[in-house]
Amino acid sequence: MGFLAILNAYTMRICLSITITEMAYPIKHNYTDDTCEMPESKTRESNITGEARYDWDEQTQGIILSSFYWGYVITHLPGGMLAEKFGGKYSLILSTAIFTLLTPVVVKWGEHNGLIVLRILMGLGEGTTFPALNAMLAQWTPPEERSVIGSMVFAGAQLGTVVANLLSGLIIHYYSWPAVFYVFGGLGALWFFVWVLICYNNPYEHPFISEREVKYLHERMNEHTHTKPPSVPWRHMLSSVPIWALIAAQVGHDWGFFTMVTDLPKYMSSVLHYSIKDNGFVSALPYLVMWFCSLGSSWLADWMITRNIMSRTNVRKLGTTIASVGPGVFIIAASYASCDKTLVVAMFTIGMALMGTFYPGMKVNGLDLSPNYSGTLMALVNGIGAFTGIITPYIVGVLTPEQTLGQWRIVFWIVFGVFILTNVIFVIYASGEVQEWNDPDFVTKDREERRRRKQQKKQKVPEKA
Repeated sequence: MGFLAILNAYTMRICLSITITEMAYPIKHNYTDDTCEMPESKTRESNITGEARYDWDEQTQGIILSSFYWGYVITHLPGGMLAEKFGGKYSLILSTAIFTLLTPVVVKWGEHNGLIVLRILMGLGEGTTFPALNAMLAQWTPPEERSVIGSMVFAGAQLGTVVANLLSGLIIHYYSWPAVFYVFGGLGALWFFVWVLICYNNPYEHPFISEREVKYLHERMNEHTHTKPPSVPWRHMLSSVPIWALIAAQVGHDWGFFTMVTDLPKYMSSVLHYSIKDNGFVSALPYLVMWFCSLGSSWLADWMITRNIMSRTNVRKLGTTIASVGPGVFIIAASYASCDKTLVVAMFTIGMALMGTFYPGMKVNGLDLSPNYSGTLMALVNGIGAFTGIITPYIVGVLTPEQTLGQWRIVFWIVFGVFILTNVIFVIYASGEVQEWNDPDFVTKDREERRRRKQQKKQKVPEKA
């Protein structure tokens, strides 16, 4: 159900990326050596009249696609803190599905301004998803199984992207773009009602769990995981070097992932001129392969840790390095493959497959560092990383007004540079070990000590005459 939570969240978030190619009028190309010739079939498809299209230029589309993240970054931190205090179950709310269902009505009424407001509201509702699930994973997953279980849950992002791109292309081809939002909004609402009925915050609240499983989870996790830890030790968390290394890795991952997730359908449509039906398939393929890679590498990561072949810290660093350097190289290669559609799709697919090792790398690293405060930690790390979702679509809109190969090449070089810089920081400073401030006794003693020192300091100050 955690996997389906993220899958549904991503279908509702991502479906606009391919749908907007049919909502807006296509770019009028003046063909040069830096553009690909539009096939006759694509020209005929562009002339078919159906649902209303809107005169949104590339910069306007960039703002629309980034607006989701304006709301998304706001609710991460409160969502994580609420999940730790009350549990993550009800931090996953229904609003995103409702706003998705309302999208066609709002676009018809308010065009791009209405859509921007709606996407901000969707982001506000979805910002709690990752922190809430991380808090629940900390209660349900033993340390030696976190790579596999965490990656299986977070891999919903890849499968959600696959489903969103593939089904959106087919739905638009056979029906119309409003139907995309009705389908994914309806599935999101259905998931929520099942989630409320069958899922619980921790093993101790679950009415149907066996005593054997409760005992097993308690024995494996009671040392570092507590159901009611003290309030968040912000001073220690914000001064922790491994935390800032993790934030750097998250920024690198999100910069590359959000650029591809948000704008790959536009590249396939506006640069390579794939039809809407084929665009859905070729935009989905890289994420399908990425999903398989994330699961395989996660199993390998846990195997290496349990067999003491490599330390947990080095496993996290290795996975993150592969997921940074590999995609960066192949995305650049795709941009130099020009109009060779087969080669471009192959390069993107290999690059995104290698990005799958981010999940047993930095994506589960927050659970290593602090199981007790994993919700807040995920909120902090994912929330800062999500700012890239605001920046990258806008950068693409500004840098690619004519959708030429050269303009997109600049975008991909920027992605490569961010990948390398953030990975270097992670490799130097990251850790896979539980931090001392995760221990409630340490937090309590530290606060008492600081209170005692403060009291002593007050007593030493002479009273004024």
